[in-house]
Amino acid sequence: MPTEVIYNRIAMLRAERGISRRELAEALGVHYQTIGYLERGEYSPSLHLALRIAAYFEVTVEVIFSTNPFPRLGSHAEPA
Repeated sequence: MPTEVIYNRIAMLRAERGISRRELAEALGVHYQTIGYLERGEYSPSLHLALRIAAYFEVTVEVIFSTNPFPRLGSHAEPA
């Protein structure tokens, strides 16, 4: 059975806010390596962890996680 990929914007949100992996991990009560695994898509969070991450960044879960790849920044040009 193929593994479902969960795409995320954790690294982007961390970078925007100047938060290290270790700082985010400490705030969430997880090991800092877990944040790296999440960012690289090597680990899918539990629903509980996904909700805690969204609450930490004060956004909805859908802003951070998706089953489809997020469009690259600047690639959302509208057709004429």
